[in-house]
Amino acid sequence: MSDNQTFVPEKIQIGISSCLLGSQVRFDGGHKNSYYCSTEITPFFEYTSICPEMAIGMGAPRKSIRQVKDGDVLLIQSADGSLDVTKELTQFSTQKVAELDYLGGYILCAKSPTCGMERVLEYKIGTNNSTKTGVGVFAKALMDKYPNLPVEEEGRLNDMVIRENFFTRVYAYDDWRKMIASGLTKHKLIQFHSRYKYLLMAHSPKWYRDLGPMLADIKDVEQTAEEYFSGFMTALKIKATRKNHTSTLQHIQGYFKKHLNARQKEELAESILKYRQGLLPLLVPMTLFNHYLREFEVPYIADQVYLNPHPEALKLRYAY
Repeated sequence: MSDNQTFVPEKIQIGISSCLLGSQVRFDGGHKNSYYCSTEITPFFEYTSICPEMAIGMGAPRKSIRQVKDGDVLLIQSADGSLDVTKELTQFSTQKVAELDYLGGYILCAKSPTCGMERVLEYKIGTNNSTKTGVGVFAKALMDKYPNLPVEEEGRLNDMVIRENFFTRVYAYDDWRKMIASGLTKHKLIQFHSRYKYLLMAHSPKWYRDLGPMLADIKDVEQTAEEYFSGFMTALKIKATRKNHTSTLQHIQGYFKKHLNARQKEELAESILKYRQGLLPLLVPMTLFNHYLREFEVPYIADQVYLNPHPEALKLRYAY
């Protein structure tokens, strides 16, 4: 690489419902363009956009469809039952998700009978009575096939805590996949856990305590890795709390005692206290830690993903 070239990291591949990028694929010929998805975060990700209805040739505009429950059987039909695409959508979903193992996350369109992640309307056959108990047929196939894949609905990303949680999982998922691709070993697995120690503590102290012992006596590294990663992603799905963040910050604080003078110690302790009281954002003590890491050598803490779980330019740490 020449001196005037800049290294550009490979972008993470994200799946997304086509309508969220402004494609006019909805039943009424419209879209649900998300400015956040289609503009703000595009510098960080490559998209694979999918609309199951268009993929099976329904076209736009088209007759609207909905989920219909006939006993234990789920049907995808028009309101009058004259159009039934259950078989087509089920087959497409099964076949398509099998091709998506390269994705690092997925952003879905809410309430859709194909792409809704949760609370999709399910109608009782022959009536207009419905319950919000459904999952989109494509979304279900995706989540069943890749249970650890970070998946979220676009509307929920307006909640800053949910947004930060989703992208934390996206970058951790990508980190894991790169580690696996480099060749799984016991040492790499233990190193991975070590780097994520404090991020796990912030999300779930229970899972933090449970995951460590898994790696104490590894006999089958691949089986252990599979079990570990399932628990790891389950832990990260739990939203970090102010209480857990405070505990984690205090643990990290201990590593700097030998390096900081009295004024610096007081400044750091005060920033953590004010964060716990809700008077300062998490970004303040995090900034101090990163500042001190540039001044002092604390290798174990410098390796902690917790301090930088995603690019700063995504502006995600304002949630807490």
